[in-house]
Amino acid sequence: MRLISRSDLFLLVGLTAALFTIISRPLGRVLDAAHEIDQDLGLQLLPGLVILAVVFVFHQIRKRHESRAEALAAAADARQATARAAEMERLVGLSQALGQALTHDAIGAATAAHLPAIAEGRPAWVMVWNGVEWRRLAVHGDVPLDACEEAARRATGGPRADDGPDAVCFPMFAAGRPVGVLGVSPNPPVPEHQRAVLAAAAALLGASLKNAELFHEVRETSVRDSLTGCFNRQHALEVMDAELRRARRSRLPLAVIMFDLDHFKAINDQYGHLCGDAVLAGVGQRMKVVLRGSDVKCRWGGEEFLVLLPDTPPAGAQRVAELLRHDLEEHPARWRVGDLQVDIRVTASFGLATVTAGEVDATAILARADAALYRAKSSGRNCVCVAGESVEVTPPGGR
Repeated sequence: MRLISRSDLFLLVGLTAALFTIISRPLGRVLDAAHEIDQDLGLQLLPGLVILAVVFVFHQIRKRHESRAEALAAAADARQATARAAEMERLVGLSQALGQALTHDAIGAATAAHLPAIAEGRPAWVMVWNGVEWRRLAVHGDVPLDACEEAARRATGGPRADDGPDAVCFPMFAAGRPVGVLGVSPNPPVPEHQRAVLAAAAALLGASLKNAELFHEVRETSVRDSLTGCFNRQHALEVMDAELRRARRSRLPLAVIMFDLDHFKAINDQYGHLCGDAVLAGVGQRMKVVLRGSDVKCRWGGEEFLVLLPDTPPAGAQRVAELLRHDLEEHPARWRVGDLQVDIRVTASFGLATVTAGEVDATAILARADAALYRAKSSGRNCVCVAGESVEVTPPGGR
């Protein structure tokens, strides 16, 4: 708080004049005494005091300017430290969000949420490379897709930022290969401190994309049979529970096919277990060809397989089972025995069970499909049996 304001200057001048009037006579005596001392001792006391006073005043003014400059520099440093702390906080927020994202979709959502703050309001985008094409992961602002792809292709030639006409790009690398590009608008020019933040964000995104890829591989390995490419038994049960709940809510049909390869032990005994593995792998391939992508294909155990057919009525499920049975029969497995290549005929017996309205007991449904399968095997094999019905083989056809 200032003790004297501009409005008090007139009063200060009056007080100074009054004080000078009061002490003028004693001051005059002091000056006369100083003059007498100068004459008696041969000194220049008064000029020296004046010089000292002037030097002191200038010294105080200089110290005041230095103090003000130091205060301004400290304030600037404090502002920079606050800005750096805010940038670090934004990076930490992005890192925490990416740490919880284990899929590309989750990474995209986390990036879209934090990209405006990381780019400090600039138009920005993130493109990822899936090995075949560029795909836009997140975007902030109105950025054309073609411009993003062109900038991404140009920027992935090296690990440094690339200043292009459309964007300043920061490549994202993982394990030494490019996995994507983070780009921001070049107008206004991007300062060095913001470039450092964007480069750090690009590094975080690259590591997160690699982690998501590894997580996907580990998860696929844990739920898939490596030989046939089908889901394993445990995952099949989990998916079946989910499909049963969905069918109950939506009141849509659901069917289950269980089939077993005929005389598979004879193939192993005659040609060896490697040949048996080749036959199983071939069955997995034929299932991918015949069945829909939404159909859940599982290796139930040994030479036994399970198929879940969502949104498929009983008649359509029976046609699918017959179509798969016919396809396996028409595509024998090929195996080399010495210099000869032999075709191994593969047939299978099928049991089909459909889910009744509101049914959620997976064990009961699987038991019905298994009973139908054994009925097909006891009825001569290479046929389709429906739970609760007699053996019936229908011509191949579409769903």
